Amino acid sequence: MIDFVDKPFYSEISDILACARSRTYAAVNAAMVDAYWNIGKSIVEKQSKLDRAEYGEQLIEQLSEKMVKDFGQGFDPTTLRKMRQFYLAFPDHDVLRRELSWTHYRRIIRIKDDKARLFYMNECANGQWSTRQLARQINSMFYERLITSKDKEGVSKEIYSLEPGVSPEDTIRDPYVLEFLGLKQKASLYESDLEQALIDHLQDFLLELGRGFTFVARQKRFTCDGRHFYVDLVLYNYLMHCFVLIDLKTGDLTHQDLEQMQMYVNYFTRELMNEGDNPPIGIILCADKSDTLVKYTLPEGNNQIFASKYMTYMPTEEELKNEISKERKIIEDEEDNNQEK
Repeated sequence: MIDFVDKPFYSEISDILACARSRTYAAVNAAMVDAYWNIGKSIVEKQSKLDRAEYGEQLIEQLSEKMVKDFGQGFDPTTLRKMRQFYLAFPDHDVLRRELSWTHYRRIIRIKDDKARLFYMNECANGQWSTRQLARQINSMFYERLITSKDKEGVSKEIYSLEPGVSPEDTIRDPYVLEFLGLKQKASLYESDLEQALIDHLQDFLLELGRGFTFVARQKRFTCDGRHFYVDLVLYNYLMHCFVLIDLKTGDLTHQDLEQMQMYVNYFTRELMNEGDNPPIGIILCADKSDTLVKYTLPEGNNQIFASKYMTYMPTEEELKNEISKERKIIEDEEDNNQEK
């Protein structure tokens, strides 16, 4: 049988599809940012008509209550205040960069200087920075150093030479908050139920994952020695230029889960990567996990397999404190290890 689908031809078809999906993601992201800017504008205009300042806060509280009931937990008073701040920070809608996500803008609007806000917004869009990259540039005082230096080109080159490109570590979150699925916190949940809920809310899921994700397949089957294997969700990230494999686990993470994902990643690396692709990454979304188990199951220097917790509800203050404490402990352990070396 003649194989008419040679590699250049298939690569051409793949590029067409990847471009179409990237445009779809960009359109969804831009629509979301536009909506939040317009909500902020409406809030500011409504508050300006109220007689007393305290009424403005009551307006936000009441609006949040109605929106949460109709549209879900993503419209709490804090988020509505950020939308208001977004409009006040960028009253001219025409200057907004449609490439940036709401998460980027939430960080940028905290900058007080108008010119610095515009600078970071444009540099972020032009350089395709992740939110972590953006935070690093702001914390390094890139803008302040640039405007006060006589060697602006030198400062710029120095900053960019220190800044890594988009990497899985910049992109993968832990935990993911999936409250938009509307699943009850303590309800018995099957992996198939979770998968179906994510498909039903695919747009929200892609936005929660971050920038650059597009949907490829559900229950992707491949065969090894007559045995069939199924990857729950296959995505593609056009910023990292790689496949992203997602396995769903409603229970605690086991070392077998990690080993299975390693096999999935190996198969995609050797059989399904296209020319120009980076090696695929695998994400195991699980109800709970042991960081120690992950550390000793995966090889040192691993940058392909990730395990992230998911929450089907907004975490409480106590849960957030626990997560922050765990992250601090991990950072402290890494610093201790580096000092020992």
